[in-house]
Amino acid sequence: MPELVERVTVEAPPERVWAALTDWPSQGAWMLATDVETVSGPAQGVGGRLAARTGVPLPWRRGRHLGVLDTMVVTEWDPPRRVVVQHTGRIVRGPGIFEVRPSGEHTEFVWTERLHLPFGLLGTLGWPLARPFVVVGVRLSLRRFARFARAYPG
Repeated sequence: MPELVERVTVEAPPERVWAALTDWPSQGAWMLATDVETVSGPAQGVGGRLAARTGVPLPWRRGRHLGVLDTMVVTEWDPPRRVVVQHTGRIVRGPGIFEVRPSGEHTEFVWTERLHLPFGLLGTLGWPLARPFVVVGVRLSLRRFARFARAYPG
């Protein structure tokens, strides 16, 4: 199972970083090409369910995307340190781990994805080609998150 681990330093206290991270409906403000469509259940705890659409908006089809529906269930909740979501969609599967770590006057945010690759052997062979694009997207999202969290009012 491939694992992707990326991190960013945020100029904000851990409590603000946590609040920004777990503001699920606002995730599209920082996560590249993502819109959170629904949040149900105890979104601020274990059992919460999220559905996000990741992809490119189709300008001629208002509200529609060319991409994937990423459904998730919160499986661990340890504020303000760690939240784990289990991706349960048809394409995106496996745990996503978000960790908030105090680091002096700042906070380190660590994003880990443990991917269950789709499409069997084709997915396994294609991962080395797709990985650099995924890394670039995650790194860009993390830079956007650092700005988002620093300015977050919570």
